[in-house]
Amino acid sequence: MSSDKRAEPAREGSLDAPTRHPIPWREEEFYDEAAFDKEFRRVADICHSCRRCFNLCDSFPTLFDRIDESENESVDELTPKDIKDAVDGCTLCDMCFMTKCPYVPPHEFNVDFPHLMLRYRAIEKRKGERSFADTQMVKTDRNGALARPVAGIVNWATNKNNKNVRTLINTLGDIHPDADLPRFNTRTLKARAAAPRTVNKEAPAHGKRKLAVYATCFSNYNDPEIGEAALKVLAQNGIDAEVVYPACCGMPELEQGNLEKVARNAEKVSKALRPLVDDGHTIMGLVPSCTLMMKFEWPLLLPEDENVRALSAAVMDFDEFLVDVAKNEGLAGGLRPVKGGVTLHISCHSRAQNIGQKSTELLKLIPNTEISVIERCSGHGGSWGVKKDNHDKAIKVGKPVARKALDVHNAFVASTCPLACDHIRNGIDAIEDGAAPARSWHPVEIFAKAYGF
Repeated sequence: MSSDKRAEPAREGSLDAPTRHPIPWREEEFYDEAAFDKEFRRVADICHSCRRCFNLCDSFPTLFDRIDESENESVDELTPKDIKDAVDGCTLCDMCFMTKCPYVPPHEFNVDFPHLMLRYRAIEKRKGERSFADTQMVKTDRNGALARPVAGIVNWATNKNNKNVRTLINTLGDIHPDADLPRFNTRTLKARAAAPRTVNKEAPAHGKRKLAVYATCFSNYNDPEIGEAALKVLAQNGIDAEVVYPACCGMPELEQGNLEKVARNAEKVSKALRPLVDDGHTIMGLVPSCTLMMKFEWPLLLPEDENVRALSAAVMDFDEFLVDVAKNEGLAGGLRPVKGGVTLHISCHSRAQNIGQKSTELLKLIPNTEISVIERCSGHGGSWGVKKDNHDKAIKVGKPVARKALDVHNAFVASTCPLACDHIRNGIDAIEDGAAPARSWHPVEIFAKAYGF
């Protein structure tokens, strides 16, 4: 019998688990425009012949339409503007990579569309093509620190109903007039967490978990109530967590292609938290985008950094951690029904962590409470959706989510991503003016409410 092996035939798609290559952002070829253009057209040709991702975001319909409308329906005829328009439609949600594309690594086609879009933005950043407004908007730590002492005035000025001042802000910041901007708070989560908490020593998990809560820039400066709710739930379950916040995870800077800044933040945060990790602490994130950065994006930017690798292995999303406690030690009693029901949106960056619907599992532990789940993109990705050029697209992409939330009409609308939830409310009002609930909720706030907090 011959020992020669026939070459394996090329497969239409891959059944292997998706994997990602480190991002070579420190190599000059990464910023070579001709090399990028060649790779973009290669990937665009694959995407155009497949089209499974047509309904995810604005990038793919834009790309497909431009190819279809060209004289020979060829990727060779894509103009620089066509490519930029396709890139600008990407929110870096990762859903094409995680849920749709059959050609991601280890498939031989080696398609990673989000990281290709990231490469384009990094080239733009190096060429100085990011607007001043864009570069200032993503400085979340600086903006939060400056706004904190005058949070009331800032919130008044940025309210979209304040037509006079907000019009000026819209002009200077290229902000859409209908977009809700995050509010600021005078007391950070770090400051609030310094207050003593009563830890339930009778809880099954008491003394069995070491935990540090990574505040995130959003929960620290904009919505510390999320972190307060988490701390109350943890204390009720016997866990006396500390709150840590060395710096932002860098997701806003990632959207702008500032990979060097993201890497610096990764080095700073991972170095600061390494002693806790070595001491056996889990690091719990409150916002899935931040957890995703620490788990997956940081190790791809700094694959040789031991602190980053150690931290990545120790990070859990808030719902992932609480469900793990429920399954292993058990939760404290006292959960009561939440009247009126909850519409729960599972954000893209929760789904991209590949941990399952942990918030759904968590809220289903609340007795006699109707939970309606929406697992689809809200249309908003960080600072992208508030921009004048993007907001209408974001509302369009998120309309099915807003429509379902409106139709279900539960008393509470929650999302694993706080910014996504605010955008869903925006979308509900776009369908029916004044129909959105008065406020949005984080799942851990719903869980705290069930405990009577």
